[in-house]
Amino acid sequence: MAKKKILFINQEISPYVPDTELSIMGRALPQAMQEKGHEIRTFMPKWGNINERRGQLHEVIRLSGMNLIINDTDHPLIIKVASIQQARVQVYFIDNDDYFSKRQMEKDEMGNDYPDNGERAIFFARGVLETVKKLRWVPDIIHCQGWMSAVVPLYIKTAYQDEPSFANTKVVTSFFAKNLTNDLGTNFKKCVEFRETTADLLSPYKEVFDFEEMGKLAIDYSDGIILASPEADKSFEQYASTKNIPVLGYQEDFADSYEALYAKICPEEE
Repeated sequence: MAKKKILFINQEISPYVPDTELSIMGRALPQAMQEKGHEIRTFMPKWGNINERRGQLHEVIRLSGMNLIINDTDHPLIIKVASIQQARVQVYFIDNDDYFSKRQMEKDEMGNDYPDNGERAIFFARGVLETVKKLRWVPDIIHCQGWMSAVVPLYIKTAYQDEPSFANTKVVTSFFAKNLTNDLGTNFKKCVEFRETTADLLSPYKEVFDFEEMGKLAIDYSDGIILASPEADKSFEQYASTKNIPVLGYQEDFADSYEALYAKICPEEE
């Protein structure tokens, strides 16, 4: 296929966090697509358990400094960057003291979901998209991996639909095993509001969002769906099929089939 610009928005990437199915794919997929000749950018949250010194993270001053208003509160956006030398992949990190640096990942030290995980996902999504705009880089495809990126498809097709950086961008969402226990907070619908993204758009969904509802939201605004794990919820596949959205089942050797899906949803212009 013709070479594409692909933005990977990952919840986890190895070796910055412990190896899981999600973090291993977070590293392997961008590397595979880069080796196939595609131009990539890769983002993840700067979780509090990431060792900045060991990972050689450093702040990108020219990209930092913006404030994002969520739930009527200003939250500073800090951008850091590091490189996985063996994979030759550069990773951008979305950081904020309140949401990431002073926290663990989706669960606290006691193993409980953070009650504001919904707000954290919103901050992450907007932080990535605002940073890509600053980079003046126009992706053909955005590939979201993990619930933390599930708000991105909604924003791309609503709040950012008229932005030159994303006007023609297609979105793919990958599903993995469920790793959230509780809901995402009672104020998720209010917090997600931004520009054309209004709470009214979320009226078809349950009042309180959880892992399953976030999955449906991602599907509704995506152009392609991947079941990236044998443990992924099969109901997401059924839901996507009712929306006539292309679905790719689990593939152990994923690179060629993922690339074929990219070509299907983002064909070359005549």
